[in-house]
Amino acid sequence: MISKLQYISQGETPEIHLENIQKACVAGANWVQLRLKNRDAEIILETAQKAREITISFKVKLIINDHYKIAKIVKADGVHLGKNDECPLVARAYLGASFIVGGTANTLEDCNSLLDKKVDYIGLGPYQFTKTKKKLSPVLGLAGYRELVTTLQTETPIIAIGGIALEDVSEIINTGVYGIAVSGAVTNNAASITEFKEILKCKSITV
Repeated sequence: MISKLQYISQGETPEIHLENIQKACVAGANWVQLRLKNRDAEIILETAQKAREITISFKVKLIINDHYKIAKIVKADGVHLGKNDECPLVARAYLGASFIVGGTANTLEDCNSLLDKKVDYIGLGPYQFTKTKKKLSPVLGLAGYRELVTTLQTETPIIAIGGIALEDVSEIINTGVYGIAVSGAVTNNAASITEFKEILKCKSITV
């Protein structure tokens, strides 16, 4: 089951990433992605192992960003692959059918490529400008999501991502996307997870 609310970790250090993951789990997150950039593989592995201990204790799904081999070592639930990362087919062959494999997209071509490679979900964005990610792809906005979702007509979950705040959720979900991924909003206020979930629950009923 792909969560409608996904938390992507932030932090200046691996320790802060873990602190923020802990806070998100305490606040009710059920899906966490460890997104630790520009670190040695050994540090990422060590952090992933600790993140796995936290998420297991809360029965929360753990997704590892980029490093599919580390995802397998720590027995995470899956991997999220960026546009310049390993091919989802390679990751799937290595991980097996039980792991979740997601991918990043910004265009219709990106989405179709990921669908051809049988990903379990697509992280589509950015919704708007965000400082979380360097080398940001063109902003999609509501119109971009609406156009892509209408064109794709896929049952594969589309997850909106990129600078999403509480006040954005209702309009984003009304475009037809399946769910949202948030980073800064939850990092800055883990308690907002309850509000995010309430809005998503309501929109799931009414849309």
